Amino acid sequence: MNPTRSPRFTSAAPVVLAVAIVVALTMPMPSAAAATTDGLPCEANSANTFSLDAKAGYVATPDGNSIYMWSYSSSTKAFQLPGPMLCVDSGVTVTVVLHNTLPEVTSIIFPGQHHQRADGHPAQPQADTTGLTSLTDAAAPLTGSVTYTFTAGSPGTYLYESGTDVAKQREMGLSGALVVRPPGQPDHANGRADSAFDLNREYVYLLSEVDPDLHLAVERKRAFDVTKTKARYFFINGRSMPDTIAPTGAAWLPNQPYGSLVHLKPFVPGDPNSRPALVRYLNAGSVNYPFHPHGNDQRVITEDGQPVQGAGGSDASYDKFLIDIGPGQSADTLDQWVDAEHWNGETNPIPVPLPQLQDQIVGPGTETWFSENPYLGGQPGDVPAGVVRNNQCGEYYMVAHSHALEQATNYGASFGGMMTLVRIDPAAGCPS
Repeated sequence: MNPTRSPRFTSAAPVVLAVAIVVALTMPMPSAAAATTDGLPCEANSANTFSLDAKAGYVATPDGNSIYMWSYSSSTKAFQLPGPMLCVDSGVTVTVVLHNTLPEVTSIIFPGQHHQRADGHPAQPQADTTGLTSLTDAAAPLTGSVTYTFTAGSPGTYLYESGTDVAKQREMGLSGALVVRPPGQPDHANGRADSAFDLNREYVYLLSEVDPDLHLAVERKRAFDVTKTKARYFFINGRSMPDTIAPTGAAWLPNQPYGSLVHLKPFVPGDPNSRPALVRYLNAGSVNYPFHPHGNDQRVITEDGQPVQGAGGSDASYDKFLIDIGPGQSADTLDQWVDAEHWNGETNPIPVPLPQLQDQIVGPGTETWFSENPYLGGQPGDVPAGVVRNNQCGEYYMVAHSHALEQATNYGASFGGMMTLVRIDPAAGCPS
């Protein structure tokens, strides 16, 4: 994959999305050593101890806006959205130290984990000195800190989020992903043998939304009625399309480190090394997000940290072309692409008719070739002289997006928001 900086756009015309995708996929990669499109960027350590700061910062949107956010960040790093992806094994004792730099009290809750304690005391609802209600012990404004200890629950994917003034603080960005793995089996989604996946093809979709009016009010220390929020931006891992397809660690998105482009290799029957990708869905918003990957079902194998199984442990996983995730819920899915039609980018391409030549050149000038087919227009021999091919080796791309189409916009402009791509390589692979 060779994505680079994601362009800013505001037009509602679908062709703008096509141009944005093409540019993002074809320009040279900047020299960011950490940039990658593959694998889950876990924060993990042998002590299972994490130090997080609740702090304020800004994130960029593809239409050129800059939004004031709150988030959890590693104490040794700069502001980021969402919070770090914490990875631990099931059954271990986990310690999280929260340092609060925000102007009001805040906290963290860890739904689905066992025996949560704050500073050694049982967690219970309480009123802090400002009158806000917390679901657990909270850290005082600006300089407060609190330590949480819990036992990691069953293998799966979980939100961690603010337990204080939840409707406001979760909207402001105080959430992150907690990945719990089966002990000794990091390449399994849960304790079942049939949950094995390619550890280099593991992805998180942390889905959320933003009402910029609320964020502006908080930034300017003005009152705002959270019951009147109206989402205008929709995020996957703190980014909107086309930034979602930029690599994890992209230098031009310093406060939004996590990409969400899924990279698949064709499944090879009988090959023990051929495994599906794992896509972990999380909803950090206030409404359902019906997420739809084009061209391929995904098999739901874990829901809210529990394997999908029947009586006696029988397999009850199921294929879905739309993964509907409710607020606070999670689902783990296996994504396996089978080459049923023996696709080949040169000798047996997808039969998509090409438009007229004048409709295949996008600008500025005649720099970029776009044939409006799943290959983004780059087969050997079909590219005119002087223009850029839009893929490396005949791979092609499928869209994945929220089926609530308002959620696939940037402030109402299509297409953007809660949308990304799935890349599928030819069976022979790609040079890079």
